[in-house]
Amino acid sequence: MNPLSVLRDSLYFFRRHLTSIVQLCLPLVVLETLCTQLLYSQLGDKPSPAYGMLVSLLFYPIYSAALILYLDTRSNGEAPPKRDLFARALQLWPTLALLIMISSLLIMAGVALFVLPGIWVMINLVFAEYLLVLRGLPVIAAMRESARMTTGNFWRILVCVLAVLAPLWLIDGLLMMAFPEPQAGVQFALDSLNSFLQLFSTVVLYRLFMLIEANATA
Repeated sequence: MNPLSVLRDSLYFFRRHLTSIVQLCLPLVVLETLCTQLLYSQLGDKPSPAYGMLVSLLFYPIYSAALILYLDTRSNGEAPPKRDLFARALQLWPTLALLIMISSLLIMAGVALFVLPGIWVMINLVFAEYLLVLRGLPVIAAMRESARMTTGNFWRILVCVLAVLAPLWLIDGLLMMAFPEPQAGVQFALDSLNSFLQLFSTVVLYRLFMLIEANATA
């Protein structure tokens, strides 16, 4: 399970299915960004990031679950209608939103303890969403099983995560330098683009999830 092979296979899938992923996720990503921007505009200067997290909890679980279901069905040679993916994603929204909220709080608590514990928590929970969406595990059981699956694979997973996030951070930094004080429309476009590109990490982690699960059952 070479991280380079995982990244290459994931990039190939992402590029091949880019149009479908855009149709599936981008409208909700744009709506999420719009709602966040409108909310922040009403809250005045320097609003708490917690408000943005609350908005994300409304939208992210839906398009994240839909994307995970899409990845799984396409990997199995199936092509269900997008409305079926969204219908299932909406059914999963309450439990997935709860999982994401708990995971985010644990990661933030870990980051507050000198960053490294936050990274450890994040890696241990990377497969929880897939276990909940694809295997039907309850929230706590999904978190425990994710931690079990990452045992012995921590560094491979970390390398893959950093390989995805580092270019995104670089792009974000370059865009901030190019647009130091962007107008509302430009900021909206940049935030939407950044949120959409981060979905590539979902593809990479799905590939890792399937490989680790297959090795465990072999």
